[in-house]
Amino acid sequence: MLHAEGPLLTIDLTDRSATRTPIDDVLESFIGGRGVATALAHDRIPFDADPFGPENRAYLATGPLQLSSTSFTGRLSMTGLSPLTDGLVSTNAGGFLSREFAATGISTLEVTGASDELLIAHVTDEEVEFEPVPELIGATVPEVSDHVAETRDLGPENCIAIGPAGENRVRFASVMTFDSRAFGRGGLGAVLGSKNLKAVTFEGDSAPEIEIPDPPEMEIHREAATSDDLMRRQGTTGNTEFINENFSLPTRYFSEYEFESAADIGGNAVEEKKYKKGACSRCAYACKLPTRDEETGFETEGPEFETVYAFGSNQGVGDIVDVMKANDLCDRYGLDTISAGVTVAAYLASEDEFGNAELARETVEKIARREGIGDDLAEGVHRVHDQLGVDDYTVKGMEFAAHDGRVLHGQGLSYAVANRGADHMYGGLLSPEYAGEIDPEGTLGKADLLVEHENRNAIRDSAIVCAFASGHITDERLAALLETDYEELLAVGARTIERERHFNNRRGIDADADALPYEIPDLEAAIQEYYEARGLREDGTLPDDRIEPIATDLGAGDGAAASPADD
Repeated sequence: MLHAEGPLLTIDLTDRSATRTPIDDVLESFIGGRGVATALAHDRIPFDADPFGPENRAYLATGPLQLSSTSFTGRLSMTGLSPLTDGLVSTNAGGFLSREFAATGISTLEVTGASDELLIAHVTDEEVEFEPVPELIGATVPEVSDHVAETRDLGPENCIAIGPAGENRVRFASVMTFDSRAFGRGGLGAVLGSKNLKAVTFEGDSAPEIEIPDPPEMEIHREAATSDDLMRRQGTTGNTEFINENFSLPTRYFSEYEFESAADIGGNAVEEKKYKKGACSRCAYACKLPTRDEETGFETEGPEFETVYAFGSNQGVGDIVDVMKANDLCDRYGLDTISAGVTVAAYLASEDEFGNAELARETVEKIARREGIGDDLAEGVHRVHDQLGVDDYTVKGMEFAAHDGRVLHGQGLSYAVANRGADHMYGGLLSPEYAGEIDPEGTLGKADLLVEHENRNAIRDSAIVCAFASGHITDERLAALLETDYEELLAVGARTIERERHFNNRRGIDADADALPYEIPDLEAAIQEYYEARGLREDGTLPDDRIEPIATDLGAGDGAAASPADD
């Protein structure tokens, strides 16, 4: 089975040391990306770690397909203990960083400890340099990129960075790359902020050589270049009106199911503002959305569908330029647009201010800097809903994505059992339910398909392949690219999911957390079907003997993390 190549680079910010350690067994067992990072996190982060403590670790990992020349592979995966959900979370981002990261010769970066001053770590294929940057305290993400360009002659494609939100430990702060691409969900930007790590740059000429099978490598690339998919013009916003008219577009903090101004913030509205093509590294599909408002000259990248929902319909805002401006603020300050938008929507609900886009933007700025009400809202909806007097629309502390489980019941089940909460990219049955391949009504009988989707998505995030490649990188092609059979891939995905759940179980997260803030048919019975399909106990926990530690004795960073076996 094809897998990523290269050592683990551990950066300890406490003593400003860097150690490279072979992790061949982990790579061979878990492919790369999310799988490898999850295995490392499970075995090397203490089960009782504080998400903001020096013992927490953040992982950035590549997969084997980042050494290919095909479309849909310009991504990296990031994993750590989430300050939002209090469990393991993985998130990935596109852009152009993946090839720069691979060029340093490593497969995985591990960040541990905490610095006593704000730092940038500069990683090359020869060394790691730590640069104190007190002048960047409170700097926005583009300001960090400007600093890196001026001092290192590197571009935003060489960099991950946090904005003020990460420094201020906003629980849904993102890690940014290329200024506008986000490792968004779960608050890993706040984890880097707690470690006083403002940015990491990557530069080198030591990428490992991995021979990617062709076919299907170039077949996929050619199809991406010639596709006439609507997404190439409108990104993920292309189905906004379809979802609004036929299913549900959550509106005014989930109080309504349909938004009367969906057409003004949907795919056609976004396409009208799109002024050039945008892509990720080596991707001919080019589905990104550089947008500009000709009247004001305002430019940004996006918004994508989730931002259209979070800062549009769910706030009662019907002007695409307002959504663009909110999207840009989140990118600059380093905020997950979904959690930020839903949290602001909850605040607007409490103030009876739906539709007030100016107040929404002011609130985003207050959240990022933890000023006034922003200090409370920076904790996220789960921790602030009582104070606001609104319902807690979260699962495991994570705010909901747009795809409404009150209408798509299989998707609702997915939200309930997902190890990282109400995130649509984790497993999800939204695609077959939207397409009519399965009935969106009801939850029973859907567990086996949900398990397969979760396992496949774990492999997608390990290889690493863009989520929007499914029409081109089919199951058969993915297996061919990784030189194995599809069933073996699903087994690797299952082992990844099991480690996430076991880690969360050891932190006290069990069946009580597998719940929704609304009722859908037969949810409890469907959850038990899911537990049976996953081989879990009735309380949602995984037996300890199902997990065999693989990364406890690597050496680098010893003493910072307890072995789970001895915890």
